[in-house]
Amino acid sequence: MDQLKITEKNGANYILLELNGVINSYTSSEFSSKVYGHIVNTNLVLEMSQVETIDSTGIGIIMAGFNDGLDSKHKLYIMNPSPASRQAIDDTGFSDTFFFIHSVTEVQ
Repeated sequence: MDQLKITEKNGANYILLELNGVINSYTSSEFSSKVYGHIVNTNLVLEMSQVETIDSTGIGIIMAGFNDGLDSKHKLYIMNPSPASRQAIDDTGFSDTFFFIHSVTEVQ
């Protein structure tokens, strides 16, 4: 069965979610609640270097979180996406819209 481990860390002006595993309709419940819960209050960094695969459900959560962040004057950052997650994001055609970073020091 697919699994997703989410490790949460607090920064000065952001919350970091380290994602490890598979993001799909079976594992998306905790992911969506954390994204939607945090983005309205602060900047959110999704560290995705250990994401094995991400499907349309996961991409939809990221896109909705990004839009919710814009509405609440916060940013959603994607940090170090794995090749599989980067490909899934690129396939949406919206990769130029997202904020990609390499380190949390880039959070504004």
